[in-house]
Amino acid sequence: MLKRNTRLRMEYLYRKSLEGKEREYYEKKRKIREALEEGKPIPTELRNEEAALRQEIDLEDEYTAVQKTHIDDEYATASEKDPKILLTTSREPSQRLGQFVKELKLVFPNAARMNRGSQVISEIIEFCRAHEYTDVIFVHEHRGEPDNLVICHLPFGPTAFFELLNVVTRHDIKDKKAMGTMSEAYPHLILDNFSSKLGQRTANILKHLFPVPKPETKRIITFANKSDYISFRHHVYEKHGGPKSVELKEVGPRFELRLYQIILGTVDQQNEAQKEWVLRPYMNTAKKQNVLGA
Repeated sequence: MLKRNTRLRMEYLYRKSLEGKEREYYEKKRKIREALEEGKPIPTELRNEEAALRQEIDLEDEYTAVQKTHIDDEYATASEKDPKILLTTSREPSQRLGQFVKELKLVFPNAARMNRGSQVISEIIEFCRAHEYTDVIFVHEHRGEPDNLVICHLPFGPTAFFELLNVVTRHDIKDKKAMGTMSEAYPHLILDNFSSKLGQRTANILKHLFPVPKPETKRIITFANKSDYISFRHHVYEKHGGPKSVELKEVGPRFELRLYQIILGTVDQQNEAQKEWVLRPYMNTAKKQNVLGA
């Protein structure tokens, strides 16, 4: 199993290393395709390669004409099976962190919770690979308050690191009647204001934690980005008076996320994996600089 994982990882890294060459080749074909469509002369620097490139263009269809990247490899099998998620915490979690993770287990369909015990991160990742988990979520705390959430996609990454803010669990709310019941149906997703390239990447990581819902599902999960803070909200709705009368109830938990790092690898490779994006200190003071969306 270890040899197989090593071989698959090396194949993935090799395909990723070819991206630069493939991007250059793709740009050449794009320039020739545009010149032919617009009736313009072929660019001078491409005239020696024109015959070979035109033959490649003629053989392409809608699927092969689009450039593929390592992102396509990471989620290539996402549509073939539902996600399977493992939730765990830092060692010796507080009662509040344990309660929060129990609620997260109900938020994510097909999720299982594991007590961390004395296990190291690399052992957890190998266990999840062997049992065909698609994602691992680690929740950490500081002085009893959940403050960090790590989403690691398997088998090869990516891993997204989020700061966790303003956590309100169902257990914190005194008026239980004001809350709706926690449904375990597959939810509809609302991903709001993830318009930049990094925002689309973040939304892609989040949406693949949830399976495809049925159309009649009355459960809604929202990730709404505002000023690079992602608000998580969880609702159910009822139509008591027909389609024009909708009652919306928040069922919790609720919290905010702030992305601070994405690496192209699993969480146990944090020191050696390539960093796709990192929040730098000067970004905090840049006026009106939103990296996830408008």
